[in-house]
Formats: sequence, C-alpha cells, structure tokens
Amino acid sequence: MPDDRPVALDEYPVHQVPLSMKHVATGDRNAYDRCIFHVFDHRGRMLLIVGLGVYPNLGVIDAYATLRDGNRLHAVRASDALGEDRMKLAVGPLRITVEEPLRRLRLQLDDETVPASPTGSLLGSSPGSVQRSPSDSPPDPGPESRPDPGPVSPPDSLAYDLTWTADFPALWEPHHIQRRGGRLTLEGRRFVQAGSVEGVIRVGGKETPVVAGEWTGTRDRSWGVRPVPGEEGGRLSEENPTEGFHWVWCPVRFEDRFLMVVIQEDADGHRTLNDATLVREGHRDLQLGWPQADISYRPGTRHPKSAVIHLTRPADRGPMELAMEVLTSSPLAVGAGYPPATDWQHGTWRGHAWTDRRVYDLSDPAAHPRAAYGVIDHAARFTLDGQVGHGIFEHGSFGRHDPSGFTGFDAVAD
Repeated sequence: MPDDRPVALDEYPVHQVPLSMKHVATGDRNAYDRCIFHVFDHRGRMLLIVGLGVYPNLGVIDAYATLRDGNRLHAVRASDALGEDRMKLAVGPLRITVEEPLRRLRLQLDDETVPASPTGSLLGSSPGSVQRSPSDSPPDPGPESRPDPGPVSPPDSLAYDLTWTADFPALWEPHHIQRRGGRLTLEGRRFVQAGSVEGVIRVGGKETPVVAGEWTGTRDRSWGVRPVPGEEGGRLSEENPTEGFHWVWCPVRFEDRFLMVVIQEDADGHRTLNDATLVREGHRDLQLGWPQADISYRPGTRHPKSAVIHLTRPADRGPMELAMEVLTSSPLAVGAGYPPATDWQHGTWRGHAWTDRRVYDLSDPAAHPRAAYGVIDHAARFTLDGQVGHGIFEHGSFGRHDPSGFTGFDAVAD
C-alpha cells in the first residue's frame, strides 16, 4: 500500500474539514461528485447528454455521452480507477475542461478510429459497414503508389468538440434530501446553469455544426450522497418500499432570462422538493411560488407530449403559465447509466480503462421496457409571457401518484 501524501489541491485554502482534499468528509460508500450537460438543437433533431462523476469512497471515476439522432441512440461510456488529480476531468476518450469557472467549459469526445485497409474499407469491419465497391473504384495502381489512408471512423462512431458558455449566473437548487425509513439515501447540493454552445458533433465522420442561437446547453453540478448499485438495502428498505415517485426538473433558457422549476412528490402528492425561480442578469431572483404541472401524456404511456406549469407572479400574485412542447427525448436508463439500467450504472467498477461504445434502436419502446421506470429527459420548446425559450423537461413518474390518477406501477395514461 502506498504512503499517504498530500495532493496538489492541499496547497490551496479551500479545505472545509481537517482532511486532505483527496478525502471526503463522509465514510458513506455512496459519496459522489458529478455533472451533467444537455446540448440540443431547437428543431429537435439531436439531443446530446454528457456526464462525468467521481465516487471517492469506491475509488471510481466514470463518464458517458449519449446522442439521440432520429431513432438511434449513440452511447459511449468509460470508467477507470480514481486518481489523485481531481482537476483532471477525463476518462478514456471523454474530457471536460473548465476553461473559466462558472463561465466557459469545453466538452470533448475523441473519435473512435480503426486502421484502414489499402482499399479504404474498414479492417475487421462488421456486416453493414460502409465499404467501397471494387466496381466503383478506379484501377488499383499497385501498393507502391497507393497512399496510406490512415485511420478512419467506423460508421457509428460518435465524437464531439464543444464549447459551452454561460448566458446567466449559476443558480442553487433546493437542498435535496431523501430517506428510506431512518436511513439517509440521498443528500445533494446542486447548482444549475444555462448557456449557448458552439462546436461540432461527428457521427461516423459526418459533421453537424453546433451554432449559438440555434442550440441550447444546460448543465447541473451536484455532490453529496446518492445510491450506487451493489449495496444491500436491509431491513429499512424491505419495510419501507417505494409506493410512488413523481419528478419534474426543468431548466429553461430564454433570450433575457433563465427559469428553473423543480417538483418532487410522493405517491399521495406530498411535495418533498419544490422550486420555481426566475434569473435575470442585474435583477434580484424572482420566486414564482408553488409550481403545479398539468402534463398531457401519450395514451398508454407516462411519456409526456406537452405540459403547462402554473406559476405565481410575486408582485401581484397573478398567474403565469409556462407551456412546454416536447421536441425529442432520451431515456437516462438507456446508455447514460441511470437506474434501472442493466448494462452499466454510475459508480460501478468495471476494471481499469474500461470503455464501451454501442448504438441503441429506440424505434420500438418494447425493446427497452425498463426505461419507463427511469427518468426521461425531453428537449423541449417553452413559452412564457409571450417569449419562446428552450430547455429540458426531465420527468419520471412511476408507481402510484394520486394527483395524476396513476394507481400503481402498471398504471398509464388513457
């Protein structure tokens, strides 16, 4: 076992407890520190979700990226042993660089490349890969004059290089606490922020430019304790089963303002988390009361197609309505590592330098039955006071929820 030494961050006066910065103040195995970004175009063609997290008491760092492009979901996941340099936000091909804290960050995913054969086809390519037909090629001049094609991208390879720039100050979200019986299962400190994004996304070598004004980027930073697979729930879990969970998390970017709405309710509609705050540069934040969401679901599902969130203007207690229309959606339990995913979840140890790339077909919802019991992120168009904005309508509703008329885990909208 190596000797315990200070790390670089210990040079700075940023300590909160008498421990090295490489240690957290809790011995809970589920301690975490992570982020998530949502990047999407205003026409609903693409939704990119990027995240990175560290799990200090498990010794794991991992990251992921998923891209919804039509009915295909491209996913890249990477995991490794957590090192001592906490300023290095990189795992495998995924990197996040904080160029200016709270202002500008760079998101990168290296392209997957494989050696090419002299004819330009992918070496070891699988059936269905795009290859050059001999009849479409000019006569082969021979190996002596044949140029080296170098590495090429497989048809489904995902890569990006994006710069996210804040348009508004970061906003604290409510302190998030959940207990099961007497056991603390989740405690998180979070902030959220909206901005513009520029750069490029590549799929199989095809580039899609990301242009400010046509795309929106939101992000969430959180740290604390939240469940990681591998822990036995014990008596408290057995005697306190979850009856129902209803969740709305909604950051919205308008041209001159940013709105954040959070709703979490138990099976009987009891509100356990609540926020509706409007941020404007140079103004005091506005608290818009107790948000109530009327959600219209697709028949036979709990998949929203539109919603109206009712807010209250503080000056005169007048009503405000935030209308939402879904553009495209991405289930976090498919590719992104959120529960109840079965192929990979955050914080789980997969060995050193593990990387996984795959493509999911979302055209048939029946192919991913567990996704309905996880949170789904919807890129959406919003209107408020005559202004049009764009943001994320993150929603999960499973089990009983009396205000929505859902009587159990199998209940769906008419």
